[in-house]
This record gives sequence, structure tokens and C-alpha cells, in this order.
Amino acid sequence: MTARLTLYTRPGCHLCDEAKTVLDRVGEPWDEVDIEGDEELEEEYGFRIPVLLLDGKEHGYWRVEEERLRRDLSLSSPG
Repeated sequence: MTARLTLYTRPGCHLCDEAKTVLDRVGEPWDEVDIEGDEELEEEYGFRIPVLLLDGKEHGYWRVEEERLRRDLSLSSPG
């Protein structure tokens, strides 16, 4: 089963660490993608890291809004 949440990150990013803490608290499985060294991902997400995707669509960047994420997870269905 593919995780519904994907977090785009880079090493040494304190906002990424904060986002991971929130995602762990939410308890939904999530995947992490390190954009460092991937030119295409750097161009797409580089200035907005971390970026969170829910079901493949951008949900937010810089900060994970826990209450909003919980609400959107309960309202949306996979796929």
C-alpha cells in the first residue's frame, strides 16, 4: 500500500524536522523524498521545502498545519 502522504525534504532543514514531528503525531503512514541532488525536484520544490503532498496533490509547504491535515485526511479518500 502506498502512503497517502509524501514529504519532500532536504538534509539540515529544521522546518523539515518539525514537519516530520507533526506527521509522526498524526499517525498516518508517510514517505520522505530527499530532493538534494535531484535537479528536477530542486527546481520544483527547492525554495518551499518542506512540501507535503496528500494523495499526490500539494497540501502545503514550510509548515504542516496539523489540524488542517487531520481534517483533510478524514474528508478525502485515497486515489
